Amino acid sequence: MSVTEIAEPTANASPEEQVWLGLYRQIFRIRAFEERAYRLFMEGLVKGTSHLSLGQEAIAAGFGEAMRADDYTFATYRGHAHTLARGTPMAGVMGELLGRANGVCGGKGGSMHLTSVEHGAMGSYAIIGAHLPIANGAAWSAQVRGSGQVTVCFFGDGTTNIGAFHEALNMAKVWNLPVVFVCENNLYMEYTPIGSVTAVEHPAADRASAYGLESIIVDGNDPDAVFEVATAAIAQARDGGGPSLIEAKTYRHGGHSRADPGKYRPDEEVAEWLSRDPVPTYRQRLQERGVAEEALVSIEAEAGADVDAATEAAKAAPPPAVEAAYTNVWADGGAAWRN
Repeated sequence: MSVTEIAEPTANASPEEQVWLGLYRQIFRIRAFEERAYRLFMEGLVKGTSHLSLGQEAIAAGFGEAMRADDYTFATYRGHAHTLARGTPMAGVMGELLGRANGVCGGKGGSMHLTSVEHGAMGSYAIIGAHLPIANGAAWSAQVRGSGQVTVCFFGDGTTNIGAFHEALNMAKVWNLPVVFVCENNLYMEYTPIGSVTAVEHPAADRASAYGLESIIVDGNDPDAVFEVATAAIAQARDGGGPSLIEAKTYRHGGHSRADPGKYRPDEEVAEWLSRDPVPTYRQRLQERGVAEEALVSIEAEAGADVDAATEAAKAAPPPAVEAAYTNVWADGGAAWRN
């Protein structure tokens, strides 16, 4: 199960309810963080730009709950959600966005380069498609060591038209690697609809058969559906069954980044997807299942308190020391690392 903990009022829930509440805790926690990150950006406190996962939380939540604590996550520059879903302390993620010394990368990476190896978050990558072959490397390492670890690699729909996507899928299948590739298809690359530049309807799933993989499409706004698909794919990889490619259909509520108002999207399209917002729709589903309102309120209050505490910790932290600029930036060129 997840590395996250269930709030106290939910401790007596059934195993099935624990899963539901874990998923809700994840999506609400991510939503609260991303909304605060947006506000801090507008106040000029977030350094550089930021790419938020507002509307896409269910994908990170579903996989975060399905993964083992020592599994690996590789994400894109839109990686706040995936980093948090692995249990990375919120204060460290917020500190990194604000460029403070308490950030997970010491304030040197910023929004697009979040990494917490301790929590299996093996980096957010700003170069499109660059992390897919690296994810294969992590999976190969686990395979050689016989550790049972699984690598899950997230990427956007635009990555499916990058060479590294095809190279990585082919290698993963040939070597039968324990890796799960997840395309977060939010219908747009940066400003361009993926459908206008791709020959197939489903940019990831329709190409799976070319690499001997099953075509898997999941509603990326449904935490239960994502969790079910994630659980099956991860179990397959862990049991030696090889890689999977999953296309999760979702939608970002805002533009590509904070510099993008997203006005190129049809109003009716935006309205339709907003009606499928995973946070309120999943909350309603849990209520219909008989989950106690007290449990949901407790999760929401906990998330709000964590965001407030993380914000204050980041604001109070100093910027990185000047000397930090000279660390972790070069290698001596020697061969010692080979040994």
